[in-house]
Amino acid sequence: MTERAAGRHGRRVELAPGLWVGGAPAPPEESPLPVIAGPCALESEEVALAVAEWLADLARRLPIAAVFKSSFDKANRSSLGSYRGPGLEQGLELLARVKEATGLPVLTDVHEPAQCARVAEVADVLQIPAFLCRQTDLVLAAAETGRALNVKKGQFMAPDDMARVAEKAASVGNDRVTVTERGFSFGYHDLVVDMRSFPLLHRLGLPVIYDVTHSLQLPGSGAETGGLRELAEPLARAAVAAGADGVFVEVHPDPDSARSDRATQLSPERAARLLAGLVAVRRAVAGL
Repeated sequence: MTERAAGRHGRRVELAPGLWVGGAPAPPEESPLPVIAGPCALESEEVALAVAEWLADLARRLPIAAVFKSSFDKANRSSLGSYRGPGLEQGLELLARVKEATGLPVLTDVHEPAQCARVAEVADVLQIPAFLCRQTDLVLAAAETGRALNVKKGQFMAPDDMARVAEKAASVGNDRVTVTERGFSFGYHDLVVDMRSFPLLHRLGLPVIYDVTHSLQLPGSGAETGGLRELAEPLARAAVAAGADGVFVEVHPDPDSARSDRATQLSPERAARLLAGLVAVRRAVAGL
């Protein structure tokens, strides 16, 4: 389901049952801040449940609407030796356990059209990775499941290019599409976040989520991707102030020992402080 919003704001999209993203900014007590959070890749049941239980508890204490995320396969990797995840079937089993244990909706990536129907049996939201956001067959197959789509905007894509991605999903009757801004390639091994992207995507009628942690990456800068974790707070605050409708943040109990994206994932304690601050920013923006 979607609802049209007037003026300069994107439409409202039901990302998961009862969890809406987009529309005119409202105080978080009236419209909780959507938060997609979890480990970059599924590593173990212990790690997944630890983060999911933390997230569910945080959603009881802060006015946020939480979705658990993690990937069963990080297929877009520069190095052959990089950890990818447990694979489709084992990964879906872990995500199903998270749903059962916490009641949280779950999001995960799809990389091939043939995966979409199977993943939709478990996941509430199918995510299209940034490098694959122009893959027509993948977008159509994901949209045909009827699940909401969170499309990562490619680092090579202008905001207005995403209108055509949304049109592909709408062509098969699915307009439950959110776009996640995760930065633009800036020269070699760097990303920048253009804060104009949020209002520009809203003009297209698209709700926008800000990817806090992937936008901190220094892609391909060595055997594994580096990053600038220390910039998480200022960039996230700026994004919410600029109009981001929700945030995406990767969280790990021990980020420095994570098997994927260890340079940018946040600890639960730091992520909780960050999200509390973003709720305050959202409250201030809603009053303007």
